[in-house]
Amino acid sequence: MDIRYHLDEHVDSAIAAGLKLRGIDVTTTNDQSLQGTSDSEQLAFAREQGRVLVTCDSDFIALARSGAPHAGIVYWPVRHRRVGQVVLDLVLISRIATAEEMVGHVEFL
Repeated sequence: MDIRYHLDEHVDSAIAAGLKLRGIDVTTTNDQSLQGTSDSEQLAFAREQGRVLVTCDSDFIALARSGAPHAGIVYWPVRHRRVGQVVLDLVLISRIATAEEMVGHVEFL
């Protein structure tokens, strides 16, 4: 199954636009009216939807380490990547991995 992404509220909306232009299925916290929900709720939403959570918020790494179930997490420290590079990295991940392979996996960019 193809990877679908969910971008948390800390991720630049230009990343969602770049992914959509490349035919990637992506939702955001804003377009799903999830602003202000907890990180646990965001992670649960993404898991229930079968979406890999994309974030630059290290709190999600702590949740994954604590054993919270998830459909996959892609994380990067926000200052270490430009928008265009993140888009290209996410496209690459979607081409080389499946949604099933991402379950429970954390990918660091």
